[in-house]
Amino acid sequence: MSSTSELLRVEGLEKYFPVRRGLIFQREVGSVKAVDGVDFVLNAGETLGVVGESGCGKSTMARCVARLLQPTAGKIFFEGRDITHLDRTAMRPIRREMMMVFQDPYASLNPRKRVGFIVGEPLEVHRIGTNAERKRRVQELLEIVGLSPEHYNRFPHEFSGGQRQRIGIARALAINPKLIICDEPVSALDVSVQAQILNLLKDLQEEFNLTYVFIAHDLNVVRHISDRVMVMYLGRAVEVGTRNDLFREPKHPYTGALLSAVPIAEPALGRSRRQIVLEGDVPSPLNPPEACRFHPRCPRFVPGKCDVDSPALLQMGSNEGHLASCHFPLERWPMSDDEIRQHAPMVGAPD
Repeated sequence: MSSTSELLRVEGLEKYFPVRRGLIFQREVGSVKAVDGVDFVLNAGETLGVVGESGCGKSTMARCVARLLQPTAGKIFFEGRDITHLDRTAMRPIRREMMMVFQDPYASLNPRKRVGFIVGEPLEVHRIGTNAERKRRVQELLEIVGLSPEHYNRFPHEFSGGQRQRIGIARALAINPKLIICDEPVSALDVSVQAQILNLLKDLQEEFNLTYVFIAHDLNVVRHISDRVMVMYLGRAVEVGTRNDLFREPKHPYTGALLSAVPIAEPALGRSRRQIVLEGDVPSPLNPPEACRFHPRCPRFVPGKCDVDSPALLQMGSNEGHLASCHFPLERWPMSDDEIRQHAPMVGAPD
């Protein structure tokens, strides 16, 4: 897409949390590198899916983009404007353009407030409309997300998990934002309810021309809703590509391992597929590995290369925009066929 449609640009985003010791005189002894150099571009009207293991920095990255957390380094551009270091007053009009839907529908709604107040709070904070106009707007939003206007005076505990998440979505839509960051919005819901919420999000995107950053663990969910996908590992983006490119032709070994673990509805096909089982545990972000952070668990690890040189996020796939950070990407292995089969079996290849 052309640069004129660019809505969000993130360059070298970092977020470190200091680790201190001492009761009275505390000293910093290290830092947790939750996000460590993430770059991506998000165009208006598209959905960027973000996947990765727990603790890889997905939610921290999202909160930095929304400026709920102050980044340690890097730049965030929203509609061409650098918002990285804007103060609270300067960020106020920007916050009207970006909202969040949180993971836990039980914790993200104030149990002491009625639905009408919860959904209408953004209108009150930004001083939009009169009391009567706000009430009409809230009732309209409740209908849009599949609830009844009669729910206006109810409390959150009177709703199911899926209904609470609909209330959270209505709150995010209240002031007509351009960007909505969805931080695992369906992970706490039943499968049938997940499908309803996903279809609702897609319908709202078409109706209101919304742009999403969609964080999830379930690759099938990401494939259903995303236009492009970014795979994160230990604070870094290791692969970025369109939905079709990434699922059909993964380049990074970590992406290949994730895809090989996705359940298949056809038992015969599932039995014929070789699952890539990663050895070892995820390293601590307090002391991440040097160079390629995936090399301690990588089946394609080459000593003297992967543990020395940090791979850049470069064009890897057959289509433009498919990027991966790997010295030896899948299907481009500069060794013999026997070594390929021994160290890096193809994703989905039968035994």
